Amino acid sequence: MISMKIRDLRGLPKESLQAKLSELRLDIGIERRKIASTGVASKKTKIREMKRTIAQILTLLNERGVKS
Repeated sequence: MISMKIRDLRGLPKESLQAKLSELRLDIGIERRKIASTGVASKKTKIREMKRTIAQILTLLNERGVKS
């Protein structure tokens, strides 16, 4: 699952948000390495969606006062 609606993320507990955050950070690193090794930039929209979801999760965690 790459992107989620913000209202879906708001209903999740902080532990689940932190788990999704670490999973997305790992996935985005893998995708970046794939692009670097093959030179094919066909996954840019996937990376953009992952970055957006990471930003949304970080915003929610900051609103809740949780250190990430």
